Amino acid sequence: MAEESGSQRYYRAPCPGCGAPVEFRSAQSAYAVCPYCQSTVVRQGDTLARTGKMAELFDDFSPLQLFAAGRIQDKPFTLVGRLQYSYEGGRWTEWIAALDGDRTGILSEDNGAFVFALPFDLQRAAPPAADLRVGATAAFNGQNYTVASNEQVALVSAQGELPRLPALGRPFPVVELRNDKGLVLTLDYDADPPGAYLGRAVQLEDLQLTGLRDDSAKDEKGRSFNCPNCGAPVTVNLADSKSITCGSCHSIIDLSQGIGGELRHATQDEPVRPLIALGSMGQLQGVQWQAVGFQHRMGAAPGDDEQFGWDEYLLYNQKRGFTFLVDAEDGWSVVKPTTGAPTMTENGSSASYLGTRYQQQYAYNAETSYVAGEFYWQVQRGQKTFNRDFANGAALLSMERSANELTWSSGSKIDSAAVAAAFKLDGKKEMFKRSDATPLSSASKMGCGTIILIIVVILVLLIILSTCSSSSGAGSGYRSSGGSYGGYSSGGGHK
Repeated sequence: MAEESGSQRYYRAPCPGCGAPVEFRSAQSAYAVCPYCQSTVVRQGDTLARTGKMAELFDDFSPLQLFAAGRIQDKPFTLVGRLQYSYEGGRWTEWIAALDGDRTGILSEDNGAFVFALPFDLQRAAPPAADLRVGATAAFNGQNYTVASNEQVALVSAQGELPRLPALGRPFPVVELRNDKGLVLTLDYDADPPGAYLGRAVQLEDLQLTGLRDDSAKDEKGRSFNCPNCGAPVTVNLADSKSITCGSCHSIIDLSQGIGGELRHATQDEPVRPLIALGSMGQLQGVQWQAVGFQHRMGAAPGDDEQFGWDEYLLYNQKRGFTFLVDAEDGWSVVKPTTGAPTMTENGSSASYLGTRYQQQYAYNAETSYVAGEFYWQVQRGQKTFNRDFANGAALLSMERSANELTWSSGSKIDSAAVAAAFKLDGKKEMFKRSDATPLSSASKMGCGTIILIIVVILVLLIILSTCSSSSGAGSGYRSSGGSYGGYSSGGGHK
């Protein structure tokens, strides 16, 4: 039965499972899940047919919920459904947005942020998922993209009304491609031909959302459990956490499949004490952040035995999502995973993103050696990636590559004193100073004779060092710890 609600036309019919009313607010929605008995129904004209029963939703503690409304490009939309998926690295949620003119879009998670995407008509058939290897390039509708992830996923639950409904529990490939204009192209191989969606990054506060869940990030109901290693109580505070460490024994606990049942864990020896305490609040770049995760990582250039280390703090803001504060030998930086994928020259000497060219500074293998706190991706001690760090003045760009994923991050350098002040640690600001804080700034206070003497001494030392190196072979030289600028991500515009 069709009904009018203001200017919005919607459909309502009794559920064939329990008789309760099931509403369709979008003409594009062919499926729905009854909110009373969780029957899966398909719309056939003005009647509904039951096709099965939906599994129970897992509470992702998101601020989003059904019937939250907002605006995208000054056009209204309403969240009318959601799909919950699982993959090897954990779970994620897609929200179905009903737009004006009977169109639907998808608001999905993306490396701790969000992407808003619309259905995309491909001018040529999508290649088989197996042909789209991570790191390879492909052209669609005249645009070049880089394959950022290729994962096997499965639908685990759904809610509300849906334009499409993959078979429950049946794995299928999802491939995500990104380009240097900030676009994300997603190919869902749950049907033939695969569904295609094109989107770009959004911030929840820019969508002018109303009807959100109140204080969702502080709701800890059902999010506490006992550590599987030592039995101490562990509380999960964030919606998207896929890993957490025990505060008592420092074990890494895998939350990617939820906190029910047997939890996988890995013990850690020799705990590392972060300079910034986890749980601390700090204001950086005009945003209030909370330090929720910490990892220490080690790196070495291919074929080089010399190792270097750096620290990464995972920062969280409910409206902005996640960002990273990187503490490296050559200074501090604030960085965030990019939505798009920069273009890189064949030899890796430079990369371009959003109209800016960056020069490669370092290329190295990286490994996670210690973690603490909560993470939105499935973190593991010993996780390995190959990294490239690029720079353009104070602007930074970094690439991380693993077997199934290619992740880019961008950001900028930040003064160590600003970091100390942000977290109210001015009394320890000397501990925050790094090699970027050069003593040459005080040169104006020296006399010309003193400066000339320093230069002469430096030249003499350089001559001595070059003589030694010529007799002993080439060394590796000084290497900055650079930083991975983003860690191992959960990957993909959907995840």
